[in-house]
Amino acid sequence: MKTLIAAYSGVLRGTGSSILSALQDLFSITWLNRSQVEKQLQVISVLQWVLTFLVMEPLPEGRLRPPFLTRGCLPPPGVSCSAILLYTFCTDCWLIAVLYFTWLLFDWNTPKKGGRRSQWVRNWAMWRYFRDYFPIQLVKTHNLLTTRNYIFGYHPHGIMGLGAFCNFSTEATEVSKKFPGIRPYLATLAGNFRMPVLREYLMSGGICPVNQDTIDYLLSKNGSGNAIIIVVGGAAESLSSMPGKNAVTLRHRKGFVKLALRHGADLVPIYSFGENEVYKQVIFEEGSWGRWVQKKFQKYIGFAPCIFHGRGLFSSDTWGLLPYPKPITTVVGEPITIPKLEHPTQQDIDLYHAMYMEALVNLFDRHKTKFGLPETEVLEVT
Repeated sequence: MKTLIAAYSGVLRGTGSSILSALQDLFSITWLNRSQVEKQLQVISVLQWVLTFLVMEPLPEGRLRPPFLTRGCLPPPGVSCSAILLYTFCTDCWLIAVLYFTWLLFDWNTPKKGGRRSQWVRNWAMWRYFRDYFPIQLVKTHNLLTTRNYIFGYHPHGIMGLGAFCNFSTEATEVSKKFPGIRPYLATLAGNFRMPVLREYLMSGGICPVNQDTIDYLLSKNGSGNAIIIVVGGAAESLSSMPGKNAVTLRHRKGFVKLALRHGADLVPIYSFGENEVYKQVIFEEGSWGRWVQKKFQKYIGFAPCIFHGRGLFSSDTWGLLPYPKPITTVVGEPITIPKLEHPTQQDIDLYHAMYMEALVNLFDRHKTKFGLPETEVLEVT
């Protein structure tokens, strides 16, 4: 204690250089190291999104969705927002819950019309920390005309579609500056928008329901410059997600091509290098009991359960739910001009589907060596 008092008195009696020295010692303390603080903020920003993905979302909608719009391998278990609001009815704040549910009735169809995006939310600093955790990068290869509408096909799905969210539901990678005049809408389960509070959170980022009504509205009644991002491979593709593997489920996914033809919306292939690297998954071989269970869940319930892990919260050497900090580079390819056909034939659909598959493979081949893959690497299309 005497030593502390003496040191304190010395600072008070000392010159300006003594005070400066004391301040330098203060800011050299480890817990105030700037790089470490930023790293922790990155971890927190990713953790909140993972928890939102796992806890707040509703159960999937089963077989009611078109096959090209299925979700990934995670069955979101919670309806926490609904539970909290129901609990609020039993407290002194019950009036807040009543007012919110009343407003919800009047606002029910807003998601079907593209939602209510907020540039303020899309520009949160949190999303920049989210981006830098991996890091995530968006690469533009061609300009997009604002006089056209688009369907972006995002590949691969990965476990959580982290690149799709960061690039198109936030401004962390400056999508609006790279594609001026284009409004991206990341499509996800319609059931998400029946969840109180969660729906507001999703809509603020420009996320919309992936159903027929919403897509028809955005591509026909919302002007031009709209881009709907669909993770085409869905649950089936997520089952093959593992580090070191580049595979997409596309050969029999043709519904998005039919939609594009009906509305004359150009198709844009997207490949996200590194999406499969951020989580490790137990892959069950074809014919095994594990794969049989996954397929049954996918067929009858709408999601495919999988066993996966990332890194721990406090150490990269332990298992946990945080993704591994591996680079994700999302490359947006050249748009394929699609004519508008009210009633496209199967021959029309097959023709443009083949063109799309070829464009995706070419996109992968042109950029694979830039992002650490060997020239011999082949994109597996199933």
